[in-house]
Amino acid sequence: MLYTIGGLLNRYFGPARLLQSYTVLIVLSLYTGFLLVRYLMPHFYTYMPHDRGREFTVSAEAAKGKPTGVGVFFITVFVLLSLIFVPMDWFKACALGLTWLMMLTGFLDDRSVTSWGEYRKAVLDLVISVALSVLMAVYLIQQSSDGKIYFWLPFFTHRIFVYPWVFVLISTVMLWTSVNTTNCTDGVDGLSSTLVLIALLTLGVIFYFILGHKDIAAYLLVPHFAQGAGWAVMTFCLAGVLMGYLWHNAFPSKCLMGDAGSRALGFYIGICVMLSGNPFMIFATSTIIFINGGMGLMKVFLKRFFHISIFSKIRFPLHDHMRVNHGWSPTQVLIKFMMLQLLITLAVVGIIFKVR
Repeated sequence: MLYTIGGLLNRYFGPARLLQSYTVLIVLSLYTGFLLVRYLMPHFYTYMPHDRGREFTVSAEAAKGKPTGVGVFFITVFVLLSLIFVPMDWFKACALGLTWLMMLTGFLDDRSVTSWGEYRKAVLDLVISVALSVLMAVYLIQQSSDGKIYFWLPFFTHRIFVYPWVFVLISTVMLWTSVNTTNCTDGVDGLSSTLVLIALLTLGVIFYFILGHKDIAAYLLVPHFAQGAGWAVMTFCLAGVLMGYLWHNAFPSKCLMGDAGSRALGFYIGICVMLSGNPFMIFATSTIIFINGGMGLMKVFLKRFFHISIFSKIRFPLHDHMRVNHGWSPTQVLIKFMMLQLLITLAVVGIIFKVR
């Protein structure tokens, strides 16, 4: 919206051209998102469901009674601000709509007295992930100069052609996994939101400074993503509202994002990873999230359906194991997991972009 308004006003008022600067839009969206959530979200606590004690929370008793599902607030703020600050196209609008829908499914579960159950939520995740993947495949085909979808991978100089059905399959698995592993990581005050914030800042920088920059992309032998700057604005906008939430969720938390927040955040990370054209980017953004939550999902899956036991002496999510078996405090869990993710992010980004 502002991008279009800036173009219309530029002929009458020169400084209006700043509204067509992606750097300005990034700054405005990030700070606006932070300030709105930081100051307005507490006023909505009374309208939120209250936590009844979560299975994998470091202190379940301490969490009881706190407003939960506040993801419905900050994800809605993110969607509205994106419509204002982000130069919009049909796929960005669809991605925002499906992200909000993913949030809604989580919020309805948060407020339900009886949990929706694993299978019901898994099916909803799958349906939304498939829908987004199909739309993304169409979008990337439209963006491509030759009407094909390509991946660029570490250790390969040239792009690799990917059939649309293969892309949809990989994207669906990526989105579904990202949603559920991020959801499983939400159990320590500030942990999930801090790890997701690292992922968002990493993706925002990559979209704006590398993939969205024609010269830098050419220097690093990666495909130029013409819409990269626009996605950077959206990603930094989400980072801003997440900072506003983290202000209230830092230990000891005053509110909890619930499934409404964690599911939508994981979904958006998956979208950005697939849009980058390199599925291995997920290791730069979410390795600790995948280890913390994903290994537990794999453990349950193998035990339930194949009667295979793995990691029998390790509790999952891993943050619960570190608390119970190693005596880590919530602050230690947060700081150490955050440091590990930062170290992994720097290493993986270096490998992905330079070893080609």
